[in-house]
Amino acid sequence: MRYIKELIALTAVFLFAGCTQPTVPDPDPVDTTYGSDTGGVTTDGVDDGGWGAGEEVSWDQMAENLPAVIYFEFDSSDIRAQDADTVRRHAILLADNPDARVLLEGHADERGSREYNIGLGERRAQSVRRALMFQGGQTNQIRTVSFGEERPAATGSSESAYSQNRRVEIRYE
Repeated sequence: MRYIKELIALTAVFLFAGCTQPTVPDPDPVDTTYGSDTGGVTTDGVDDGGWGAGEEVSWDQMAENLPAVIYFEFDSSDIRAQDADTVRRHAILLADNPDARVLLEGHADERGSREYNIGLGERRAQSVRRALMFQGGQTNQIRTVSFGEERPAATGSSESAYSQNRRVEIRYE
């Protein structure tokens, strides 16, 4: 029985050793130079002022144009699908600007105890922090703090007020 196993293993080694991968020749190089034929494409309206006009834009100018609040569902620290793109854009901004620093302020509505809401605000801020870091932000760029229910964006005991208070505010420093 031992000799059969050795014979099978030896045969397998010889079979695999004899197999070679066919080589595929490189394709002919493609000419990537552009001639005068633009195929009907124009640059009309490209240099009409604003950010596309060639001036340099600082990261803080770009940050001003991004939404700075991420909202959450009741008793949740999961980033909503509609806010995922905002988080992604902030992460790109951080990745492209290593000197940028951000403070994530976690908040909660008034329901729940003070201690619970501090913890919930922290979980929300940490959730945004993880998402930013996963998409390119660095540890040294991101700080978090939780205010719980202490700094409401809206007053009142309605669902409308509660939904505005369940948030993480992104503040560039």
